[in-house]
Amino acid sequence: MNSRGSPLTSGVFFDAPARRKELQALEEQIAQPQFWQDQEASQKVLTARKRLMETLEADEKLASQLTDMEAYFELSREGENIDSELRAELDKLHHEVDLLETETLLGGETDHLNAIVTIHPGAGGTESQDWGDMLLRMYQRWAEARGFKFTLNDYQPGDEAGLKSATFTLAGEYAYGLLHGESGVHRLVRISPFDAAQRRHTSFASVFVSPEIDDSITIEIKPEDLRVDTYRSSGKGGQHVNTTDSAVRITHIPTGAVAQCQNERSQHRNREMAMKMLRSRLYELELRRRRQVSDKLEASKADIDFGSQIRSYVLHPYRLVKDHRTKFEVGDADRVLDGNLDPFIKSYLLSQRGVVKAGS
Repeated sequence: MNSRGSPLTSGVFFDAPARRKELQALEEQIAQPQFWQDQEASQKVLTARKRLMETLEADEKLASQLTDMEAYFELSREGENIDSELRAELDKLHHEVDLLETETLLGGETDHLNAIVTIHPGAGGTESQDWGDMLLRMYQRWAEARGFKFTLNDYQPGDEAGLKSATFTLAGEYAYGLLHGESGVHRLVRISPFDAAQRRHTSFASVFVSPEIDDSITIEIKPEDLRVDTYRSSGKGGQHVNTTDSAVRITHIPTGAVAQCQNERSQHRNREMAMKMLRSRLYELELRRRRQVSDKLEASKADIDFGSQIRSYVLHPYRLVKDHRTKFEVGDADRVLDGNLDPFIKSYLLSQRGVVKAGS
């Protein structure tokens, strides 16, 4: 921090001067008469410009917050009683820096895209179905705290409680990059609310995350490879239930990939959304195939396959949430289940960069 009061730049996460030069070069490229001749290439340049502009805006915001902090420290040195305001600003700055640091760990081809998330309970009937519903709520609360748009695409209610399956979309910058490490099996240990004998139960549910691919990525889907089924939608009641067969399930026969949507009133809109979800899953499957061929994901393959336990949520006899890949753990299990996933997300991203961070 500059004690002389001159303009501050963060310089911690971003090399602002270098980014401005990159942005200037892109602006010059966009200004060229032939720029729009290749639509695919031009879209990539525009996307790169957008990300650079967002990065520089974040840098300026952080610099402004640092300047405000300098002013608070100056008032404190002059004897002003501003302890509560100073603490609030420090907490706010710490939160912003933490978010920015996490985003600097994202650089994959699809990290900036929206995320499509599917939850399936494991064996265990009502227990696991209720656990699946708890996970759905956890991700919804995380999305709300992040400012992401949450859209429930498909919800199949359980027989007595919880859900049989659920698929939702999270729309926001870096949604997929932040959430892709959530793919895998999540384990819950608790005293069952459905067991009159108050015994401890262990439940499992799988989470699968794929990027919502945009129109610039081509996935060839032949009509003859699709089986389309319609059915009457079901849900939690009210607006979630239709009296017509408007829900749509699309199966890609060669791969067995299935996408279904019942959230919209119109069968046409449900089919449109289901096709979008199917394209996303086929793209993720293709990415996985390429990685397996090149042996680049051999070490982390277990993180994706169903049956591999990535995280445990223990509510009895003690309270602890632990990620088995990074060894990061948090004792406040209720806060995690209420959507406080950022520490686990950051820890996983750091581990993928070779910087394993244990927590408590």
